[in-house]
Amino acid sequence: MKIYYIHSYRWCNVMNFPEQRCVFTLFVLIFIGAAFGDLGEGKSVWKKFNPLVPVDESQLFVYNTFPKDFLWGVGSSAFQTEGSWDRDGRGPSIWDNFTHNIGETTGTDTGDSYIFFEKDITALQELGVSYYQFSISWTRLFPDGIANNFNIEGLQYYNALISSLLDRKIMPVVTLYHWDLPLYIHEKYGGWKNESIIDLFNDYATFCFHMFGDRVKYWITIHNPFLIAWNGYYKGQHAPGERDDLTTVYNVAHHLIKAHAKVWHTYNDKFRPSQRGFISIVLGSHWIQPQVRGVNERQITEKCQQSINEMLGWFAQPIFGDGEYPNIFKNESFMKIPTLTPDEKNYVKGTADFFALSFGPNNFNKLQNAQGLQESHYIRPILNWIKLEYNSPRILIAENGWCTISYVSTVNTIAMYSMKLFISDVLQAMKYDGVDVFGYTAWSLLDGFEWELANTIRRGLFYIDFNSKEKDRLPKSTALFYKEIIRSNSIPQISYSKTSQGQFPCNFNWGVADSVLQAELRPSSPQFNDHNVYIWNITGDGMLHKVDGVYVKTRPAQCTDFSSIGKHLKLLKKMKVTHYKFALNWSLILPNGDLSVTNKEVLRYYRCMISELLLVNITSMVTLYHPTNLSLGLPVPLLKNGGWLNRSITHQFYAYANVCFQELGDLVKFWITLNEPNKMSLNTRNSNETYQMVHNMLIAHALAWHNYDKNYRPHQHGQVSLALYADWFEPANPFAKEDYKAAERRQEFDISWVADPVFKTGDYPKSMREYITSKYKRGVSESFLPQFTEDEKRLLKRTADFYALNHFTTRLVSHVYKTGSTQRDDSDSVLLKDMTWVTSPAGFSVVPWGIRKLLKWIKVNYGNKDIYLTASGVDDRNSTNDILRKYYLKKYVNEILTAFQNDHVNIKGYYAWKLSNTFIGFFLPPYAESKAKQSVEVYNKIISDNGFPAENSVNACHFPEQGSCSLFCEFLVEKKPLLFFGFCLLFALVLLVMIIHLHRKKKESPY
Repeated sequence: MKIYYIHSYRWCNVMNFPEQRCVFTLFVLIFIGAAFGDLGEGKSVWKKFNPLVPVDESQLFVYNTFPKDFLWGVGSSAFQTEGSWDRDGRGPSIWDNFTHNIGETTGTDTGDSYIFFEKDITALQELGVSYYQFSISWTRLFPDGIANNFNIEGLQYYNALISSLLDRKIMPVVTLYHWDLPLYIHEKYGGWKNESIIDLFNDYATFCFHMFGDRVKYWITIHNPFLIAWNGYYKGQHAPGERDDLTTVYNVAHHLIKAHAKVWHTYNDKFRPSQRGFISIVLGSHWIQPQVRGVNERQITEKCQQSINEMLGWFAQPIFGDGEYPNIFKNESFMKIPTLTPDEKNYVKGTADFFALSFGPNNFNKLQNAQGLQESHYIRPILNWIKLEYNSPRILIAENGWCTISYVSTVNTIAMYSMKLFISDVLQAMKYDGVDVFGYTAWSLLDGFEWELANTIRRGLFYIDFNSKEKDRLPKSTALFYKEIIRSNSIPQISYSKTSQGQFPCNFNWGVADSVLQAELRPSSPQFNDHNVYIWNITGDGMLHKVDGVYVKTRPAQCTDFSSIGKHLKLLKKMKVTHYKFALNWSLILPNGDLSVTNKEVLRYYRCMISELLLVNITSMVTLYHPTNLSLGLPVPLLKNGGWLNRSITHQFYAYANVCFQELGDLVKFWITLNEPNKMSLNTRNSNETYQMVHNMLIAHALAWHNYDKNYRPHQHGQVSLALYADWFEPANPFAKEDYKAAERRQEFDISWVADPVFKTGDYPKSMREYITSKYKRGVSESFLPQFTEDEKRLLKRTADFYALNHFTTRLVSHVYKTGSTQRDDSDSVLLKDMTWVTSPAGFSVVPWGIRKLLKWIKVNYGNKDIYLTASGVDDRNSTNDILRKYYLKKYVNEILTAFQNDHVNIKGYYAWKLSNTFIGFFLPPYAESKAKQSVEVYNKIISDNGFPAENSVNACHFPEQGSCSLFCEFLVEKKPLLFFGFCLLFALVLLVMIIHLHRKKKESPY
């Protein structure tokens, strides 16, 4: 038997996140349309997978409310939470025996619900759930499992629990068997291997129906029979810990199905008429999907279908389908599986009043023979599969949730986000796919004994200190989050989500941003600059040979000598932008880093670019220094001399900036000295190198600013600033005060670190210096911030004429103490992801409201100076219809408009990133003929409307034309050489025809 099910890094993946390491790899979920069909129709869930459309409405996070009658619950199992395994007459179970044999204790490592069940009730009330799904311990009612003499203490306990729940208007959902088989039955009969257990289980169930059925309306016969059979009798991971052959495993499963069916019929025939309840069985499943789409699609789909059938279908098809085992069990590799007789098929088929699904870490165990498959922890596809395979049954999510590592206490942020993802998935399945889900069970109420993993992980919504006497139930982040969901019957919504209408001021800068603009080192048309005359191939060598002493007159150098400028202009005119931000190449202008060599031709290129842009009414914002993750972009001699770690570089930068101001300043009104100095940690080995580099960069910036202010501003009338990398940092856990502090600290360590010296005080933030010093004194870090002298503080203070911010995404921040000496370590924080957010292929979250929060934060902390968003964008793998970039542009610019209108932020311009790039550009690179993507049209529309005007409103702004013309005119301009050649050809042809005509007339003339 080939079981295709998956082990997710042994459930809890070890991350670089010491407090919360339980995480799961999440894969994309594609919308599956509603359909009804026969067995096997579930294959369409994979067949209909399309490339990810992250902004498709059916895939976006859903804030809608659930139906009014939707049931919210929480679950637990007796063995995991009750404790008191040898108290008040309870008999031993196979799990007691199994754990004792492997050295685990079961009596103390639980929440002792048998003793403290009133605390459980209080916890349930705090959550506000409508039902509590718990299991009865078979051996607490019948110590040896035989339903003759019941244990009165056990009966009293469950009566008290059920009555207490009903008194608080909490509906009990009772599981009869959650794995704790009486040890006596196992030792005497062989447990589930022996068919006699079917009657023993029915006797026990009948007693429960008699005693509790008048108050219990929902019953579960057996919880996850697949794990009972597979892990208990084949893998030996669960009690009874046997490693039998497949024949035994198939018989165990066979008996489980028949036992469930018999109990269902007993209830249906004898108890339903009076008790009017519902009964089902909880079936567990995973979900897998192809690793690569479009490759061996049919075979991979069959593998996926087989995987689900061998786990979920094994038990679901006989009960919810046609009474048979899935077809996969009928091939030769499954010859040992028992057959269901016609009478048994009819007896088993239809023995469930609803479909109860378990979807949690227990179901993701091991993936064997699964080449080409990968796991997915999205619940929406399996809900679709169930709907299509079993004719849209009513579904109860009977177990769902994830785990954390054992030492995580109440702040279980990752588990909270997994809950958010699961519940969002359920709502999407209901809203867009028509899946009939009527209830959701969060798992579990309390931390408890987690089966073969014992107490190495935790799954509870309430934290239990197993070493305490009182076992108080402390609500975790998941409990607080789930409480909010239940209270609102929906997932809490972010307030920053409404679309604004209106326009920006008429002088708003609509731009596009680039990195370093690579200059042509020599003109593309050198023949116009050469005075010499040449003869070709005079010696037969195919070369040009200069004719000595012969010269021709040439025209002066022109900007048309550089062909790349025309190509740039063509793209920018298509963008319809008013501004273009690009960076100069320091290494090309001053190859030695100083004034010993100045490349005049490179300066001429940049001057031509700027002047040609002005001719089409596009203003340049010029960056002097733009390092990247791959290169510092410094002249080689300076790099060899220590680069920014050497203080002398500040004077070299001053000289370089002075050359640029002198040569280009009459054409440039916006200067950026440094692009993203606060990202220099990516180019350093430790925090002290980072801090020293940025320290010197700030001094260099200040020197350049003062030089411009004193010597160039009076006649050039430009503005100078530096551009900061400015993503927004949001607390990952809204219920954890430490995360709020961590987000504020990260904002300070990433932005204020550089912004405060320039825009505010002339020095680094006091709290940042104190935090780093404190860690240094405690011996957990060797980091320290350099000191500015008083003169340097005065030099730095207020050396920027506007705020230039590069914003791309919003990041979730969680507090965690770190040792080490990197800039990231110093802030004691880690970044997390909310997988319900729209995410780009490169992993950047698209969170429009974050940019508004950033702009408000800048205004509050640094005053309402002019703000320019000098780079903002997202990657998109689509080469033509870049849907994600279109979505990003519309949503982010709209949030900027909201900040302008509602928060009165003095926003002056938006520069979209970037002009040309395969994944992050508006145009494909030159080798792809600079083809425009569809986002160009979207940005054109926003620019033309100057924002998002209300319907039928008039745009009061009249932008200067960029030499635009009709499509025909544009075609003429674009095809000038071809048209000129065609005209010449046509002229020659006409002339030839005329000559021939005249020649013929002359011949025909008698004279």
